[in-house]
Amino acid sequence: MNAKQVAELSDLSVRALHHYDEIGLLRPRRNAENGYREYLEEDLDKLQQILFFRQCGFSLERIKKLLSNPRFDRARAFELQKKHLILEKERIEAMLSTLERTLKTLKGEDSMSQREKFKGFDFSYNPYEEEAKQLWGDETVEKSNDFITSKSDRERKDMEKILDDLFKGLAEIRIKDPDSDLAQEAIDRMYRVFNDSFGHYYIIESFAALDSICVMDDRFKANTDKYGEGLAEFLSKAMREYADRESEG
Repeated sequence: MNAKQVAELSDLSVRALHHYDEIGLLRPRRNAENGYREYLEEDLDKLQQILFFRQCGFSLERIKKLLSNPRFDRARAFELQKKHLILEKERIEAMLSTLERTLKTLKGEDSMSQREKFKGFDFSYNPYEEEAKQLWGDETVEKSNDFITSKSDRERKDMEKILDDLFKGLAEIRIKDPDSDLAQEAIDRMYRVFNDSFGHYYIIESFAALDSICVMDDRFKANTDKYGEGLAEFLSKAMREYADRESEG
């Protein structure tokens, strides 16, 4: 396959594939006659692995190091993504069951206790926060949490207002190219606001991990898209580009 075909297959841009080649992350063979990139089956397998890691929040630099490690275990890497998907599947199935019973109750076909009405809703456990602790250590996440809880009610409300204004501004440019200078300048402001709001604990690696949460965590996606449909998807792509640029720089 050529780069355009692989881009269509993987939903990546040709530019992204060229970038992967330039940084040595995914280097396909070159056609001897015209110099065009040619992707073989093993290249597509490697690209699949790369995209799994991206969905788990890893930076391109970190992925490159992992894949070049002689002890890298591909099967174990897939297990990481599998755990993410199983957790999401279980959570969604529980909520769908509650929703179905609620609909039947409205029709008089079933009845639910007050406790049953809230089965499947669990906001006490954040799997992405747990993963962040595993990837970057407990200290960063706990310091950020401590910083927020140490604030007064007024200070927390001020933080909420700042974030609300931030997302309203981002929603206004969500139809722009995530790689554009306008989008990247906006994401740079977002990165700085996050650090100011959460105690300067968002290093670029932990900020990069949020790009997958934007589209994988239904609660985050719903809260983000209330500012404008498609904002979560825009942020995911724009944040990924921002983190990649910062990692290279």
